Amino acid sequence: MYEVPWGLPVIAYFFLAGLGAGAVSVSGSVLLRKGGFGSSRFAIARCGALIGPLPVMLGTFLIVFELGQPFRALNLFHLINLSPMSIGSWFLNIFIILSVLYAMTFMLPSAAPGDRLAPIRRGLAWVCVPLGIGVAIYTAVMLGAMPARPLWNSPILAALFVLSALSSGVASIILAGVFFRRKSSDPAIRNDYENSTYLLITSDAVLLGGELMVVFLFLLFGQLTIGDVRYAMDTILPGGQLALPFWGLVVVVGLLIPFFIEIFQMAPKLLHGRKFRSHVPLEIISPVAILIGGFALRYTLVIAGQISAPAAL
Repeated sequence: MYEVPWGLPVIAYFFLAGLGAGAVSVSGSVLLRKGGFGSSRFAIARCGALIGPLPVMLGTFLIVFELGQPFRALNLFHLINLSPMSIGSWFLNIFIILSVLYAMTFMLPSAAPGDRLAPIRRGLAWVCVPLGIGVAIYTAVMLGAMPARPLWNSPILAALFVLSALSSGVASIILAGVFFRRKSSDPAIRNDYENSTYLLITSDAVLLGGELMVVFLFLLFGQLTIGDVRYAMDTILPGGQLALPFWGLVVVVGLLIPFFIEIFQMAPKLLHGRKFRSHVPLEIISPVAILIGGFALRYTLVIAGQISAPAAL
C-alpha cells in the first residue's frame, strides 16, 4: 500500500483554484479587449467575474480544513517569509479579495458598459488577470517545491496548469452562456451571442492545442530524464498504475474530444466563410469534458507524484 497524504480535498483545491483563477483571468481579458465580442463582451465578462471567486474560496476552505487544525492553518496568512506556502497563501488571499470586489462591480442592477463603476471595473480587471494567472502558476509551484516527489519537479508543469486553468475558465463561461445568455429572442442579441461564442470556442481550441503540446513536452521531458523522474513518469505511461485515468480522462476526454468538437464547430466559418451556428449539445458536451479532464489532470499528477516517490522515503 502506498501512503497518499494528499487526497481528494487537496486535488479539489488545485482544480477549483485553477478553474476560478482561469474564469477571472478570461473575464478580465474579454473586458479589456477592444472589438471582437461586440455587445456580448460585458455579458461574458460578467459570467467569468461571477463564477471565478466561488471555486477559489471553496478550494481554499477545503485545503485549510485538510490540514487538520484549521485555526492554526490560518496562521499561514499571518506569516511573511519566502517559503512557497507563505507566498502562495498571501497571493491567494489577495486574489480572493480583489476578485470578489471585481465581481461586485457587475452585481448592481444598473451595471452596464460605461456606467459609473466602469473605471473601477477596468482597473480591477488589469490587476485580476495577472493575479489569476499567478494563482494558476502557484498551484504548480506548490507541487514543484517538493524535491522528494520527482514527477512534480518538471519546469513544464506550471505551463500545463496555466493552460488547463484558462481552458477550464473558458469552458465554465461557455457552459454558463448556454443557460443564461442564449435565451434572448432579440435577433440582434442572438446574432451577437453566436459571434461571441465562436470567439470563445476559437480561443479555447487554441488553449487545448497548446495544452496537448505541453502534455507531449511534459512526457518527453520525463522520458529523456534518467533516475527517479523516469521511474515516476512510468506511473502514467501505458502499463502504469494511473495510465488509464491519464490517457483516458485527461488526454482523450479532456483534450482530444473537446478539441475536435470545437474544430468541427469552427470549420464552416473558418474554412468556407459560412455563418457560425452554435449547437447546444456540443456547447454542453465540450465544456463538461474539459472540466472532467481538468480535474483528472490534477488527480493523476497529485496521486502519481506520491506513489512514485523514491524508495528511500
